[in-house]
Amino acid sequence: MENLALIDSFSEFKDDKLIDRVTLMAILEDVFRNALKKKFGSDDNFDIIINPDKGDMEIWRRRVIVADDDLDLENEEITLTEARKIEPDFEIGEEVSEEVKLIDLGRRAILALRQNLISKIHEHDNTNLYKQFKDLIGEIYTAEVHHVRPRVVILVDDEGNEIVLPKEKQIPSDFFRKGDNVRGIIESVELKGNKPQIIMSRTSEKFLEKLFEQEIPEVFDGLIMVKKVVRIPGEKAKVAVDSYDDRIDPVGACVGMKGSRIHGIVRELGNENIDVINYTTNIQLYITRALSPAKVSSIKINEETKRAEVFLKLEEVSKAIGRGGHNIKLAGLLTGYELDVIREGNVAEEEDDVELTEFSDEIDGWVIDEFAKIGLDTARSILKQDVDDLVRRTDLEEETILDVMRILKEEFNA
Repeated sequence: MENLALIDSFSEFKDDKLIDRVTLMAILEDVFRNALKKKFGSDDNFDIIINPDKGDMEIWRRRVIVADDDLDLENEEITLTEARKIEPDFEIGEEVSEEVKLIDLGRRAILALRQNLISKIHEHDNTNLYKQFKDLIGEIYTAEVHHVRPRVVILVDDEGNEIVLPKEKQIPSDFFRKGDNVRGIIESVELKGNKPQIIMSRTSEKFLEKLFEQEIPEVFDGLIMVKKVVRIPGEKAKVAVDSYDDRIDPVGACVGMKGSRIHGIVRELGNENIDVINYTTNIQLYITRALSPAKVSSIKINEETKRAEVFLKLEEVSKAIGRGGHNIKLAGLLTGYELDVIREGNVAEEEDDVELTEFSDEIDGWVIDEFAKIGLDTARSILKQDVDDLVRRTDLEEETILDVMRILKEEFNA
């Protein structure tokens, strides 16, 4: 294979991989020098001239002329007879420069050289890719679904880079088909061998924060700050926002008229319920806002243990706890306090009330757990509820709820 043809072949990598001229020259020279070392033992007396733009390359070997009877020739030496085949006027002691054709290295060496070049270029690409995506960690990125597997979705971006979206980083309601565009944040870049693995996440709090930045101009411009985000992916999230400008209502600006601004974010997150609240350094007020939509009567805070006793009327308890306990859990994460709900109510009724677990011989344990998830763990707390409301807030059928209420009513009518 001639030098020119080989260089033309190598130059394809420059076009395909977008490697700059200087880098390609350095890679090519390194690869050729390794081949020369294997063939001749040393590359110190070789000059390599590469011009990938024109597609030409020259390798010149420099040797000093020695007498024909010098039987212990070094790589840097050539006999007088051999030198005069190149130029008849040469004399002992002079230096000879002779061009080396790649074909002289042997076919096997040329194939190995090409494989080494491919490996070096891939190594260069992987290094650049790793650095590129390391800088994008925490940023929103869009890629197309290439392949859907049970535990992972493989995405490909416009540059052909492969991005991994693991099952645990997907919102529970996510459903992808080949060709779909997917948004998420670049969560991490890990080296698997020499190849970088780019991990995307749609469950990260950072993803929701960046969506606010992308969708709400005041957040993007820095007029509104997202102070903290907590979420149960696909279920519920709470976002605390603030503004240094008293003229701006941060919650109103984020939600928009009739929820117009936040609607796109909710849709992106699989209809995740998002509560936006005003941040404050007043911890009592902060906890009160965090427990919305429940109305808090009073709060008793223990700064040492980071616990807070939250006093609520009986009818507000289930709102504070929320479906599946999500509301109180997120409020605790948002404020940094362990929240204990204390019921306020009619003393006579409370004394007369019965724990739901007392009915375990008549009501299945999983049914009792469903009521407990929304803060209903006594007989009277359930009897005060509307049946339709209980159907909506629990995973129980209306028939089951009516049966439970019948059992409870019989307790108080007996």
